[in-house]
Amino acid sequence: MNSVINQQPSLLLVDDDATFCQVLCRALEKRGFTVTVAHSVEQATPLAQANPPEYAVVDLKMEGASGLVLVQALHELDAATRIVVLTGYASIATAVEAIKLGATQYFPKPANADEIVAAFGHLASSDAALNVQPASVERLEWEHIQRVLQENQGNISATARALNMHRRTLQRKLGKRPAT
Repeated sequence: MNSVINQQPSLLLVDDDATFCQVLCRALEKRGFTVTVAHSVEQATPLAQANPPEYAVVDLKMEGASGLVLVQALHELDAATRIVVLTGYASIATAVEAIKLGATQYFPKPANADEIVAAFGHLASSDAALNVQPASVERLEWEHIQRVLQENQGNISATARALNMHRRTLQRKLGKRPAT
């Protein structure tokens, strides 16, 4: 057989942040992956159908469909695909949903290439230890408040009622910076 077979594992990187994609793409290519980049679920779906990836890194919140839709589609295409979900809006509910739909791992942003490769269980060229700190209770509370506030289109009174919280208490919590 004269054709040369690409021995590098295929990886689909899907995130709507073009700069983040560019940086992460280069870092993953240096770690031995053949990377295909898409900036939405709608752009990624035909790429995955044409060539199901061995690995995928999927952002949760993007314009258009949620990354969870792509996680499910990738898992249905090939249950062996190792999928890492990244998000700036981490919550226990979305983490559980992502894992149920077929994700291998779920990381709050920022996550670096070594953490992602370690989550795949792929041997990285560097001996990177997976060092992900779980979100603090304060951070989870802040993210939950933000999600409920978004569901109520920014209406503080409606959000306070939904959270069973006094409006002034909610305003005080919203005035604080998110915990890390």
